[in-house]
Amino acid sequence: MRIIVLYDLPTLTKENRKDFRCFHKYLLGSGYYMLQFSVYVKLCHTFDYAQESAQKLEKNCPKIGNVRYFIITEKQFRDMKMIVGKESKQEKVKNIDHLTIL
Repeated sequence: MRIIVLYDLPTLTKENRKDFRCFHKYLLGSGYYMLQFSVYVKLCHTFDYAQESAQKLEKNCPKIGNVRYFIITEKQFRDMKMIVGKESKQEKVKNIDHLTIL
């Protein structure tokens, strides 16, 4: 499973920028990686873990701006087509094939 987070946050005021930085730090500290600007992805081993991560995301989301997420299966994520560009190095590392479940 993957959680995909899309956001558009204001950065006009000092408080807005602080909220943006805190949210960005939360994403990185919680295991999300950047797919492209303002689009972050987290790999989750189970649906329950994905739901738990989504609840935490909702609690740590800024009060102003637009933040959306959705949970998709690994197959749906792999079926995503890239029209222009190429995978980043980080995206290749986060591929499910590199996981070992004990």
